[in-house]
Amino acid sequence: MGLIVQKFGGSSVADAQRVMNVAQRVLDTYKQGNSVVVVVSAQGDTTDDLIEKAKEINPKASKREMDMLLSTGEQISISLLAMAIQKLGGNAVSLTGWQAGMHTDSNYGTSRIHKIMSERLKKELDAGNIVIVAGFQGINKYDDITTLGRGGSDTSAVAIAAALGADLCEIYTDVDGVYTADPRIVKGAKKLDDISYDEMLELASLGANVLHNRSVEMAKKYNVKLVVRSSLNHNEGTIVKEVNKVEKMLVRGVARDNDVARIALVNIVDEPGVAFRIFSLLAKKGINVDIILQSIGREGKKDISFTVNESNLDAAVDLLNEHKETIGFEEIKTTSEVSKVSIVGAGMVNNPGVAASMFEALYDANINIHMIATSEIKVSVLINEKNAEKAVNAIHDKFHFA
Repeated sequence: MGLIVQKFGGSSVADAQRVMNVAQRVLDTYKQGNSVVVVVSAQGDTTDDLIEKAKEINPKASKREMDMLLSTGEQISISLLAMAIQKLGGNAVSLTGWQAGMHTDSNYGTSRIHKIMSERLKKELDAGNIVIVAGFQGINKYDDITTLGRGGSDTSAVAIAAALGADLCEIYTDVDGVYTADPRIVKGAKKLDDISYDEMLELASLGANVLHNRSVEMAKKYNVKLVVRSSLNHNEGTIVKEVNKVEKMLVRGVARDNDVARIALVNIVDEPGVAFRIFSLLAKKGINVDIILQSIGREGKKDISFTVNESNLDAAVDLLNEHKETIGFEEIKTTSEVSKVSIVGAGMVNNPGVAASMFEALYDANINIHMIATSEIKVSVLINEKNAEKAVNAIHDKFHFA
């Protein structure tokens, strides 16, 4: 058979019964003749609870110490799962990120994987063990524990699959796979049998909370075969792969992202280099900018509006105000009561009517568009947050997903 990497999220191992269910599932995969590496997240709300504990002691704790604290959540999960597999008669060994050879950069809290020294993993697999690895964490050049940020366990699993040349990487969640829209808000959302890396990367980046975008990026780079499936049943999941039947569906999915804020710089001096000054300033502070809209100049002035993650809003405003004279704007306006709604599909590139259909759906639903951004395989619009759910349903209905 083959080598399979399986990743289970926090909800899949939230309590003793679920840990035993995962243990049985892993053991079943092993008994089918496969070598198995399991990547596990912290149980349930453990990470949130640890963050609260830190706030009680020091609300401004250093990122290094936060990584030291948060990494313990996964350590609990891997040891409990190893115990559960052993109870069921299997051979299992648990490894922290550093024991598994996960080397990262030194950006505490948002580290990126540099390389995986896979000798220990291979040694344990050769010994016939099921290897259980703590997701979300690694070690840097100073031998400090680091964490990979939100969705880090997905990235850990894909990285290990790439390093070991795994035949398959299974990401287990609480849904059956990737849907045409969030099934919790769109009644007619349908599960996709497969989706391309590029389409999944866009959906993940635009608010579809199934896979983390960095994990999809890595899977595409190293051609790792991904399957998203439910940990609660044995239904077939969604395969994420390179080649896809793009002609079948122009639009593969509709996504919504409420973690968005809009910033408008009013009456900026209309001269070369202004946009560079604004966005290079934000980039240096690691603040990512998405949709950008610039007005036509009038009387030597213009306005520039753009969106950032809502969590970065305060930092962005403080930074811009600090450099108000250098940039040369008169006023800054912000709102976080906006949402980004997007459609994604590789088949859109040769079909210019797709965007018009999306805009028509919003018009029919009496929803006003504030900003628009497009690429070859996506169209995103910024609208009032109160209309987001209505917009997703209207757009989904418009494209008659079959």
